[in-house]
Amino acid sequence: MTSRNLGFASLAAGILCLLVPCAQAQISDDTVKIGVLADMSGLYSDLSGIGSVVAARMAAEDFGGAVLGKKIEIVSADHQNKPDIGSNIARKWIERQGVDAIADVPVSSIAFAVQQIAKDKNRVLLISSSGSSDLTGKSCSPTSVHWTYDTYALAQTAGKAMIEQGGDSWFFITADYAFGHALERDTAAIVRANGGKVLGAVRHPQDTPDLSSYLLQAQNSKANVIGLANAGGDTINSIKQVNEFGIVRGGQKMIGLLTYISDVHGIGLQYAKGLILASAFYWDLTEETRAWTKRFMARSKKIPTMANAGVYGATLHYLKAIKETGTDEAQAVVHKMKEIPVNDFFTKDGRVREDGRVIRDMYLFQVKSPEDSKYPYDYYRLLKTVPGLQAFRPLADGGCPMIAKKS
Repeated sequence: MTSRNLGFASLAAGILCLLVPCAQAQISDDTVKIGVLADMSGLYSDLSGIGSVVAARMAAEDFGGAVLGKKIEIVSADHQNKPDIGSNIARKWIERQGVDAIADVPVSSIAFAVQQIAKDKNRVLLISSSGSSDLTGKSCSPTSVHWTYDTYALAQTAGKAMIEQGGDSWFFITADYAFGHALERDTAAIVRANGGKVLGAVRHPQDTPDLSSYLLQAQNSKANVIGLANAGGDTINSIKQVNEFGIVRGGQKMIGLLTYISDVHGIGLQYAKGLILASAFYWDLTEETRAWTKRFMARSKKIPTMANAGVYGATLHYLKAIKETGTDEAQAVVHKMKEIPVNDFFTKDGRVREDGRVIRDMYLFQVKSPEDSKYPYDYYRLLKTVPGLQAFRPLADGGCPMIAKKS
């Protein structure tokens, strides 16, 4: 190579380092350590919890247990659904225990806090069970990836389907925290964009056992759709109490805008039958999903949720990116995650977009009646597959500062 070519090569390498921080091919602390931060004991433990830990360990083992010759280690902790506890765990993991990536993180308010810490400390955040679309919008980060679903996709998939069925007036029962607010906002926007009306909303504290006063307000609104913008135990309680009050029998429709299969299991098909919901994953879709589920259940003794499947997929893709990049330096790894296609047992030819949003198909399901369910966990009937480019918010509409700087 001539001296001129060497000069051009050095210049090109320098420019690349300005765009993506350069790092030598190495693994910090000689271990790739991934921390699963989840709700292990509260109202989101069934949808996240130990299932997400099992999923991360399965991904590490399926990858071979090591990357670039270094051991992969999975650790876990319970954030108790409290942002201060979640933040403290994240800081301790990064500063004292050498954690390279944090995964799962249910509860959007905790995800926002951990996302900022991961950005400041240059660590990777793999979000699976938090939903706010702002995580790849105004709060997007060069070191985080939003893997499984978000509030926009839920609204675009399930909310829009309800509108198409004649649900043109809505009342929301909303969990009073970041996720609930975002889900109500994104769904209301789609309702209005399709000619519908929002007649009102009421917000309840997280983990509210008695929702009767909120449900009565929804009933009295005369809206033909009651949208549940909550999750986990709050969704279970809402649907059970709606049935107790006979609200659906009175003619109003109800939709759980975020309903996991663990929620349907907790409610029971007798009460959940007919419910319309959106999901990024269902265990009984393909031979691959059924085979993975069999392995997962042998370990966890529970049916996998889309959050659990998302932790597996995110962890596996993260490890692939480390292998291809030759380092576990956060920005370099996330940059590589955006370059290589997403392919695992439930996502085919997906991709991580520039804002960190994973683009994959979403599914519209209806819950079966007890009579139609033929075997354990035979809960869903597939109504529609929504392509990722239709399900998720267009890149230009998100307000991600990283994208704005490029344009």
